[in-house]
Amino acid sequence: MPHDRPVTRAWVLHPDLYGDDRRHAPEFALEEAVSLARALPDLEVQGQTIVPVRKAVPATLFGSGKIDELKQHFSDHSVELVLVDGAVTPVQQRNLEKKWGVKLLDRTGLILEIFSDRARTREGVLQVEMAALAYQRTRLVRAWTHLERQRGGLGFVGGPGETQIEADRRAIDDQLVRLRRQLDRVAKTRELHRAARAKVPFPIVALAGYTNAGKSTLFNRLTGAEVFVKDMLFATLDPTMRRVQLPGNGPEVILSDTVGFISDLPTQLVAAFRATLEEVLEADLVLHVRDISHPETEEQKADVHDILTDLGLSKDVPVLEVWNKVDRLSDEAAAATLQRAEREGVHPISAVTGYGLDALLRAIETGLDQERLTELVTLGFGDGRKRAWLFDLGVVAEDRQTDTGYEMTVRWTAGQAARFRAL
Repeated sequence: MPHDRPVTRAWVLHPDLYGDDRRHAPEFALEEAVSLARALPDLEVQGQTIVPVRKAVPATLFGSGKIDELKQHFSDHSVELVLVDGAVTPVQQRNLEKKWGVKLLDRTGLILEIFSDRARTREGVLQVEMAALAYQRTRLVRAWTHLERQRGGLGFVGGPGETQIEADRRAIDDQLVRLRRQLDRVAKTRELHRAARAKVPFPIVALAGYTNAGKSTLFNRLTGAEVFVKDMLFATLDPTMRRVQLPGNGPEVILSDTVGFISDLPTQLVAAFRATLEEVLEADLVLHVRDISHPETEEQKADVHDILTDLGLSKDVPVLEVWNKVDRLSDEAAAATLQRAEREGVHPISAVTGYGLDALLRAIETGLDQERLTELVTLGFGDGRKRAWLFDLGVVAEDRQTDTGYEMTVRWTAGQAARFRAL
């Protein structure tokens, strides 16, 4: 089948700022940026460069000598789009585009483009569009009509004429107001969905982790679902939930797959995927899935921890650490990893081969049971629905009838308590 859409030839730059205390090594940051670029359709990465920057130039970010050197690279490889793995001001972007004769996109713009291409739910689409418009509002500097073409996404990688590229700020502000109204209506619908979920008495177990850690593969393996899986950053954006029966006549739980985290996630997009991230915040248990074979697995763990903290994950919600992809380790590294996992009380698995999954399921049941709080709940005679919900949940330790209703001693998780109060 012929490829009927033109391919944009791109080059990825990672500015290595002198004295910038970054968590990730430049070579791995560049590798991640290239993976982000390859996550976009119709984009072909021609090359990649780490650019040492001793002092950022306010007008152009890079020095004049480096700009001339890179211009020659881009000309030799017929590059049409340059992706800068970092923040670029509107002035820097405009000046570099003029000097190089290409379109330029910084890290925020690139991630916005990927999210736009992948968002499926109505709320996700609206949130990404709002984040993109807020980003574009200061960047009304597009002039590269030779790249015009029709495609999905936001129009950053495509050409003018696809979204609000040439609109003025007033038009963008009007559009933002309209989107906020639509989003308010969608949010009300989501509140109804959340209330309906609260009536389901099963504990919620959320998968969280760095993007490409294997969460969706693990989700599919445990649930028999067919969530899209690919060795690609942000393969999954919208939340997916399935019921899972824990082994040995264990309880049923709701397993929730969520968007992968990433370092330097644009602040606009933390809000954009609140729907997905709320599944983590409302969970009774969080499985932090790590790619233990990745050279920067510790740095990725720190990024995930920072984002969960920023989101406000309650300290009452237990987090089980899951070390995925042990099948990718050498025999020697795997043996050392399994010994370390035993010492640290984490759970080594392979979502591909199935190694360690039975032990993980037992740990989920134990984790849900251990983190229970004992409380006294007082209900009136008219609260029959709430009382039945507690019995369905299997958390009632003692039930006493009083003159005005019932006193119930319950043992439940923080998440179950929150869902009960939402009834």
